[in-house]
Amino acid sequence: MAAPVSNVNPDLLSAVAALSTDQQLALLWFIYKEVGKSITPAAPGASTAAPTIAEGLFKQVAEMSHDEQLQVQRDLVEGKNSLISREYGALSDTTKLLFWYLLAQGMDATTIIPMPADYELEDGAKQCMSQLQQLEHSEQITVLRDLVANMGVDPASSPHDEATGL
Repeated sequence: MAAPVSNVNPDLLSAVAALSTDQQLALLWFIYKEVGKSITPAAPGASTAAPTIAEGLFKQVAEMSHDEQLQVQRDLVEGKNSLISREYGALSDTTKLLFWYLLAQGMDATTIIPMPADYELEDGAKQCMSQLQQLEHSEQITVLRDLVANMGVDPASSPHDEATGL
């Protein structure tokens, strides 16, 4: 994970970065489920978010098979060089937050691969969730924005990848 965008709770950001890819994805889902109602106004209503851009990227993912959708999400977390990771990397941090919010809504609607009903977070992810829940609302939003800001690939600073041609 790259350096935090803000200085709000860097230890929590480091703890999340140390989780496996799937645990990071699960944590994002559980954050949406537990804190989502308070995040809702901050994501779609944020003044710097570009809803049509986030929605366009979301629609690209929604048109994929569930297996492909999961792989896209994993690629974003792992910073793998793919077209969608580059498109995502070019978004503003708030638009990235909106994109993940749309993914979570899609998971609720099952247009995006849903979490298994019986899925449970591992202990490290549970600890991260607990730490996040103890923060003030504005700090929760900042930490969540910092988490998603460092995902994907920044096309402006990424070297050419011979394997993908990107």
